[in-house]
Amino acid sequence: MYNRQYDFISNKATMCYCNNLSTFDECCKPVITGLRQASSAEQLMRSRFSAYCTKDAEYILNTYASSQRAMHTTSDILQFANEVNFIKLDIIHAYSDSEYDYVEFKAHYLAGDKHCQLHEQSRFILENEKWKYLDGDLFESPEVKIGRNDICPCNSGKKFKKCHG
Repeated sequence: MYNRQYDFISNKATMCYCNNLSTFDECCKPVITGLRQASSAEQLMRSRFSAYCTKDAEYILNTYASSQRAMHTTSDILQFANEVNFIKLDIIHAYSDSEYDYVEFKAHYLAGDKHCQLHEQSRFILENEKWKYLDGDLFESPEVKIGRNDICPCNSGKKFKKCHG
């Protein structure tokens, strides 16, 4: 299976799960492990995506706004992360108004042989000088069945059967 963090064929580190050109160790891992704080709502969004990829449910729960945290559990978060295979993050737009920061994104994932997208415009707030995910508005996104010989939607250029299939 293709691993975005390390490419065993070329024997070198590859870009972060969040689709940033930096490696995971340079990009999202320091935020997830608490070595540094997310400097923006977009960086928090990217680190949350990478945390889903690495199945770090505790981090995801802790990055919810305090008003939302009681509605989620680490077991629910982990169950979803284990049921799907996140493959790509597209940041569409990030902006602010006087009250919130927003990030519109598409999180691509595989559920069996279907390519799915979580397309959302998320709202973020600062709580105790740390960015937190508040909520979001979802956009309708179709599920697409992938054939074994189709190009993998992760953009590796490989056939699905040789990559994530």
